[in-house]
Amino acid sequence: MSGSRLRITLSDPDARSVPVLVTGADGEEHGRGPVLVDALADRWGVVLRADSKVTWWGPATGLRSSVDHVDGPQVARAEALLGLLGLSVRDKDVQRGPLTVAHAEEAAIDMIADLLHWLRAHGCDPDGALDRAQANFEAELLEAA
Repeated sequence: MSGSRLRITLSDPDARSVPVLVTGADGEEHGRGPVLVDALADRWGVVLRADSKVTWWGPATGLRSSVDHVDGPQVARAEALLGLLGLSVRDKDVQRGPLTVAHAEEAAIDMIADLLHWLRAHGCDPDGALDRAQANFEAELLEAA
């Protein structure tokens, strides 16, 4: 993240050619990467280096800043739960990075699965709870927009 922009990069040791946006026939096995990137990206490009190339792209995020996605009471509660597991990505003493977020994501997924087991063990419908949670999540996103 840089401000409100997300940048995704892919390094390729083959600097002899650059990705080119071409329209290919259906079923074509080559050249689909740039078409997919162009469809998803707000912007994209290639940086050539002496021994490699880096293709970068940035989808529109809709964020106001690089930390816009960490605001709100729901996120604070989730951070507190992850903190109980020792996986908070907001701890000041913990170095943040993709690996920290990936571990926290896996812990969150495991936590959701555990909660679904808890619901089922107490006679509740896990699918119904997931549907209601998704509806609440989407409604809160709409309110925030």
